[in-house]
Amino acid sequence: MADTSYEISRTGVLLVDPYNDFLSEGGKIWPRLQEVAQRVGLLDHLRAVVTAARDAAIQVFIVPHRQWRPGDYDDWSHPNPTQRGIQERHSFAKGSWGGEWHPDLVSQDGDVVVKEHWAQSGFANTDLDLLLRQHGITHVIVIGVLANTCIESTGRYAMELGYHVTLVRDATAAFTAEMLYAAHELNGPTYAHAIVTTADLLAAIRSAR
Repeated sequence: MADTSYEISRTGVLLVDPYNDFLSEGGKIWPRLQEVAQRVGLLDHLRAVVTAARDAAIQVFIVPHRQWRPGDYDDWSHPNPTQRGIQERHSFAKGSWGGEWHPDLVSQDGDVVVKEHWAQSGFANTDLDLLLRQHGITHVIVIGVLANTCIESTGRYAMELGYHVTLVRDATAAFTAEMLYAAHELNGPTYAHAIVTTADLLAAIRSAR
């Protein structure tokens, strides 16, 4: 699966949910993610992929979760378990530090910031598909968090829409090693066209340049 080439103008990096609450010390969710994230070198690899993409003129799309606002989900008929957790914790609250981008992953001029997703797919009820097609993207590289929820849902939806999907093993993380294993070894091969390491991906980007 690692033998994939990328055409720069037709490739996009989808950086999913790079919030302080997920990725920074003091974030509401970071303690649950910290052990796995540090073991795989998540932050170093996210920085490396995003930097390499920008240097190669690969389009970066920031794919953010809904920032919690007062009243969110209060009158919903069927909020999912993740949404109930956000409702209780006020994760990624709008106007809060936790709802800001991690300082190393702040959007830059030229990046595209997608409309917020309410659940787990970056495509459902957002403008991501429109923006990808308007930029001529056919291949998406999905990185960020969490591997078994938003990354998987976004990647699987991308496949259904006809995109070539790459997952990057060490540029994502999950709450447990078992969840990460399931995302890459059990579920990923059913929809992803390539499952690579950051080193593999950087080599492919260098080759494409």
